[in-house]
Amino acid sequence: MNLIAAVDKRWGIGKNGQLLVNIPEDMKLFRQETYGKVVIMGRKTYESLPNSSSLEGRTNIVLTKSKEYKNKDVVIFHSLDEVLEYVKQFDSKDVYVIGGGSVYEQFLPYCNTAHITKIDYVYDSDTYFPNLDSDMEWEVTNRSDEHTYFDICYEFLCYERK
Repeated sequence: MNLIAAVDKRWGIGKNGQLLVNIPEDMKLFRQETYGKVVIMGRKTYESLPNSSSLEGRTNIVLTKSKEYKNKDVVIFHSLDEVLEYVKQFDSKDVYVIGGGSVYEQFLPYCNTAHITKIDYVYDSDTYFPNLDSDMEWEVTNRSDEHTYFDICYEFLCYERK
């Protein structure tokens, strides 16, 4: 399975249920990587999507503790084990964990690839991605040139589990 996220210098990913910054090229990469695939997210991440609607062209899985949560546009599960069992029917290369923080942490042990947009800035964050640079199980296997969007510098990194 894959993880995909945009992180700041301290591995921050969000504040008050929103992304830290919207970089068009990062959004384009996200669409290219996940279109036609399976995306796994928490309820809060799902509700933060535009119009709280599922991502078009993808199988949307929402993990929530709430047994009362209902939504006809997504596949809902209440435990990590239920999600892992369900995604066995798909090629693991076609499954992407897209957030939020606790979902990334829960699925990290089951993932082998992480597509990270690393932003050279520190934002005021309240949600974080696990720091793969300090995790000896992960290594950078691909790094793009540095990109800029207005005054924001960033690069695309691919991490693989060793």
